[in-house]
Amino acid sequence: MTAADVPEVMALERQLFPHDAWPERFLYDELAQAEPAVAAHRATRKYWVAEQDQHDAAPVPDAAPSDPQRGSILGYAGMMCVLPLADVQTLAVAPQAQGEGLGSRLLGLIEQESRRRGAEDLLLEVRIDNPGAQRLYRRNGFEQIHLRRSYYPDGGDALIMRKRLTEPAAAVGAVGSEQITGGASHG
Repeated sequence: MTAADVPEVMALERQLFPHDAWPERFLYDELAQAEPAVAAHRATRKYWVAEQDQHDAAPVPDAAPSDPQRGSILGYAGMMCVLPLADVQTLAVAPQAQGEGLGSRLLGLIEQESRRRGAEDLLLEVRIDNPGAQRLYRRNGFEQIHLRRSYYPDGGDALIMRKRLTEPAAAVGAVGSEQITGGASHG
């Protein structure tokens, strides 16, 4: 995604999320923390768009804004990664493209980039009244870990979901919990 995509992304954002659409400035601020605005080793964000290819009707990820083959935006996604965590900042698919696997493809890009950056967990928030999105996330290995009440501007609750990208470290007991077997202790 580039700044040139923002007007079309915002139109879709307002259509899909009428009660809690991001302010346009927020999206520009997010892109300012992504490549190429920031050096790759300092970028904490990454964003994608999926566009309708005008010739074969298949979504094309990240066509250049000046590309004559560029079509309308069918979906977009963004992530933040500040190790050890990555977070799905946004993921949206136009109504006419829902149910075609585009949401899973965009989520897969986020997961792939999170793993590449070394994140241990991928987190997200999803509206409690959005069962379609919840199914997408569960199908892709996410589990609910928390409920955040009144998370959204309209007072809607959010489920906090997580997908582990690495195996958790072995549990270590509390300090002093070692068991002494046999022999005398010096003290």
